[in-house]
Amino acid sequence: MTNHQHRGTFASASPALVVGDGRTARHATLLAILLLAVVFLILPGLTAQTAAMNLQVVKSQKGINAWLVEDHTAPIITIGFVFDGGTAQDPVGKVGLANLMAGLFDEGSGELDSDAFQLKLDGAGAEMGFNAWRDGIYGSMRMLSERKDAAFDLLRIAINRPRFDQEPVDRVRAQILSSIIAKEREPHAIAELVWRSRIYGTHPYSRPDKGTKESLAGIVPADLSAFHTAMFARDGLHVAVVGDIDAKALSEKLDQLFANLPQKQALAPVPDIAPKLGQWTLVAYDLPQTSLQLAFPGIGPNDPEFYAAQLINDILGGLPFTSRLFQEVREKRGLAYDIESNLEGYQHSDALVVTTSTRADRAAETLGAIRQVIKELAETGPTETELEASKKYSIGAYAINNLDSSSSIAATLIGLQLDKHGIDYIQRRPALIEQVNLDQVKATAKKLLSAEPAIMGVGPRLDIKG
Repeated sequence: MTNHQHRGTFASASPALVVGDGRTARHATLLAILLLAVVFLILPGLTAQTAAMNLQVVKSQKGINAWLVEDHTAPIITIGFVFDGGTAQDPVGKVGLANLMAGLFDEGSGELDSDAFQLKLDGAGAEMGFNAWRDGIYGSMRMLSERKDAAFDLLRIAINRPRFDQEPVDRVRAQILSSIIAKEREPHAIAELVWRSRIYGTHPYSRPDKGTKESLAGIVPADLSAFHTAMFARDGLHVAVVGDIDAKALSEKLDQLFANLPQKQALAPVPDIAPKLGQWTLVAYDLPQTSLQLAFPGIGPNDPEFYAAQLINDILGGLPFTSRLFQEVREKRGLAYDIESNLEGYQHSDALVVTTSTRADRAAETLGAIRQVIKELAETGPTETELEASKKYSIGAYAINNLDSSSSIAATLIGLQLDKHGIDYIQRRPALIEQVNLDQVKATAKKLLSAEPAIMGVGPRLDIKG
């Protein structure tokens, strides 16, 4: 969340196509440049709109805090919330517990079994969802403001009194097992698990979020109830609300939703871990292309060098169409249709990751080109022109990427809470980026990109080391 993204690694790699017809590639690039120009034209308006956003902290009578963007232009309310923990809290032998639990909150709560709860949810005109990620359980609901009482009441019993009845447990488990079995035949899913185990070792981040056939088979409803009690507590709660509700009404709803939860979570400690770099992972698979991934050290959102790292990432592979990797690997050499870099962050680990796909017989050449671009940027840093373009894009694109809908605003505000940014961060962020100078960016580039990366290749040929 924010540009420090809480997401997976290899699974996020684009299934890129190899550039074949140069004319098609040029047309695509021209279109891309036009689209980027349009983005820059609308950025000032979006930035002004962001500055005018009515963001406030609401504290309920019983001490529940939420960030609220009050907006009465449409009769819609969106609430998002996170409980700390996530799949990293799965007990040994019961991997997949958090993910299974997240799939069961709309399968019966309180006095309502699965069918009755679904009927009530439909009748309230609300959309509710939960999902588990490595560091938290995320829940959300989107509702019509005129039906907010019924919708919030359903969310209340889902949060506080999930039933975990055997029939829906078995059904949702079967759905997850079907997905796991399907992934066993997908090379990139296989590679992701190999990659995690290589760079994270025995750390909880190395484990499959959905679990395994064996671990899921051992989970019973009592495990789910105990896990829910341990994780759904007030001290690990982060809430954001966007839409047609004022602070007074929200304060009342916050107490209804969360005040009766336990005060303290009972979580196992999860240590910080730096990904193990300087190693090769080669996964043989009969594919028409080879996928490449390189991982370098990352920087967390509270590190003084974080904004310099963001700008370096944009210049390297984050800027659409104009990054150094895009220009060298796609435009100049025609080796890949797409290539990108991302700062990928979790609560306990950070990395800068480069991903692309290319023709199998040109994988070694592509990897060599990538490494040369990275070497040059590490040694000499960016130019002043590149830095200024990166700053302009980073400031403006933030609104497009993070604040374009009520759901994305709620998710962004929760991310800011998780990253321990203040409520005024969105207003302060442009100045934090503008104050980064060229010397700082060069120093950060050298620090991150001079490291020997972890490299993974997935494809039919493994002779890519050069």
